Amino acid sequence: MATSSTKKTAKPEGDAAPAKKPRAVKAAAPKDPAAKPAKKASAKTKAAPTVAPTEISAAPQTSPPAAPAPAPAKLEKAAPEIAPAPTSAPTAAPASVAVESGEMEMPTDETKIILMKPPIQVRDLATRLNLKPFQLIHELMEMNVFATLNQNLEEAVAKKICEKRGLFFMAEKRKEGGGVHKVAPVVEPPKAKPIPSANLKPRPPVVTFMGHVDHGKTSLLDAIRQTKVAAGEAGGITQHIGAYTVKRDNSTITFLDTPGHEAFTAMRSRGATITDIVVLVVAADDGIKPQTLEALRHAQAAKVTIMVAVNKIDLPNANLDKVKGQLQELGLAPEEWGGQTVVCEVSATKGTGIEKLLEMIALQAEILELSADPTGHARARVIETQIETGRGPTATVLVQQGLLKVGDSFVCGPHLGKIKALYNDAGVSIKEAGPSVPARIVGLTGAPSPGEEVVVVATEREARSIVEERQEAERSTRLASGPAAAEGVTLENLFASIAEGQKKCLHLILKGDVQGSVEAIVEAVRKITSQKVTLNIILSTIGPISESDILLAKASGAVVIGFNTKTDNAAANAAKREGIQIKLFSIIYELVDQVKEAMTGLLDPELRESPLGNALVKKVFELSKFMVAGCQVQTGRITKSGRARVVRRKQPIYDGAVVTLKRFQEDVPEVRQGLECGIRLGNFDEYEEGDIIECYQLEKVAQAL
Repeated sequence: MATSSTKKTAKPEGDAAPAKKPRAVKAAAPKDPAAKPAKKASAKTKAAPTVAPTEISAAPQTSPPAAPAPAPAKLEKAAPEIAPAPTSAPTAAPASVAVESGEMEMPTDETKIILMKPPIQVRDLATRLNLKPFQLIHELMEMNVFATLNQNLEEAVAKKICEKRGLFFMAEKRKEGGGVHKVAPVVEPPKAKPIPSANLKPRPPVVTFMGHVDHGKTSLLDAIRQTKVAAGEAGGITQHIGAYTVKRDNSTITFLDTPGHEAFTAMRSRGATITDIVVLVVAADDGIKPQTLEALRHAQAAKVTIMVAVNKIDLPNANLDKVKGQLQELGLAPEEWGGQTVVCEVSATKGTGIEKLLEMIALQAEILELSADPTGHARARVIETQIETGRGPTATVLVQQGLLKVGDSFVCGPHLGKIKALYNDAGVSIKEAGPSVPARIVGLTGAPSPGEEVVVVATEREARSIVEERQEAERSTRLASGPAAAEGVTLENLFASIAEGQKKCLHLILKGDVQGSVEAIVEAVRKITSQKVTLNIILSTIGPISESDILLAKASGAVVIGFNTKTDNAAANAAKREGIQIKLFSIIYELVDQVKEAMTGLLDPELRESPLGNALVKKVFELSKFMVAGCQVQTGRITKSGRARVVRRKQPIYDGAVVTLKRFQEDVPEVRQGLECGIRLGNFDEYEEGDIIECYQLEKVAQAL
């Protein structure tokens, strides 16, 4: 395609040459009658403008350029050598190829050009398109692209998003040694290059076990691996993604085990997007449940092969026909019922059907003809991250192409690193990891978010340069979304902010073992809705609870919560000294319940009246210094420990404590219905015959969220 484009631009004779000129030239400069004489120039002169347009990011041109624009750095030397006819001439710019292949032509109006420096983060693109980040994420999901806020997008995806809005997307390329940023419609290195078919080799399938909590996903994987992972899980539920490699005969299968608890939605989504085959685990005694449906939606959105493993068939209340009927209603008709879904009946505890399940997985993998390039620079996807004592930030990754080796320099989101050590799923040190192999890498400068892409680059200097650009873009975004970008002050939002300030607020510092669990906890506690108490998560990160966390909690009045992590000795001593509460949990739903209780505990109890009785004033007695009401108790009882109000013609005129309550000449604690008594309330002296004295008691009742 590139060669043919060059031929067209190089033809020197006749007036037909301008008609065959690539449309990319029109996009590079505004149409101007003054430019017409240039069409009859020599072949060499006409060949140069076919190179990618430059300096688009500069101010709009007011007059046509006197000479053709220079080519990007990588084509500068090749441009003068372009010959009129040879087929081996350098390829034309990607811009001309893109336009000829039917893509949107670059507009001359610069307001319709979205110009960004790679890497293209979701957050940055949303800002440029004047969208809320969640709106862009929703659009990406409709395109079957599951991305997080800080995740990088491929240029092709960004182009599609922009074209929907009639905009033209272009990526900047930084000139060597700094200086002006030139425009090139290619992603800044490192970029994925087309893989020659000769380099593609068969790779192991990546299989993810998904389903409802406690349906036996981990137990089934234990039966395959012949380990006892489930027994060690807190509460018997998986709370982070596990990646394992299983060798069977001459083949290898990589398994991912995702959590089933509702709080781990994002982790299940990540598991579905990096897998080839999803095995939906359904308990034979329980059937389809909410998290089963959610896992199915993730798998369908990722367009992966779906198999079903009906577990717990050995239980007496197992109902296989009911489960298969539910599957058919969901469009997963079993093969024996005339459908196309592979359904295996298994028992994780007794090992029944395990061999058949592995056979069917191997058969599905063979049909899919999975392959990858095991050579060159590696690309991998982060499954989980954590901070390990003595190793610092580590990440469990799944290699997708290339060969990941010890000593490789890489970038991962806003972080970079050099691989100091590699460990396989059994914790054994290895030197390299190929496609579909899970590995734990040591040597990160920080803990990246799960789902980020690890890209190996040629040098550490190149990695640092890319990360600096990403961090600069992130800082710019933060500044743009700061107080200056906030909406103006109005009377309505002023009153709303005052009301917000009067709310109670629970401040939390969250520390977890792995990044995925921390994300799930933050999402779960933010779902706790209350009109009376707000929740403020000051810090949420991975690693043990440190002394600095305690000092931050002291300064902000926060409670420190640890999930599957420990407390440093210095932190424990500081917490005792400063009076800071540390709560440690290993099961997520217990943590969420405790946060709810803590939020409820912040609410002041409500005072409620509990009526006790009333008395009719029949006569008023005047003593030396005060007045006393002679009464008869009509209902209930009058107590000295209670409070009372005077009601006259159905209107309360006084409310106060019962100071004196007498029967004849004796002080009594209470007087019951039908008896007479003398009552004096506070300093009130204006009793009248016919008044009603209502006695009541105040009770403190705990508020609900």
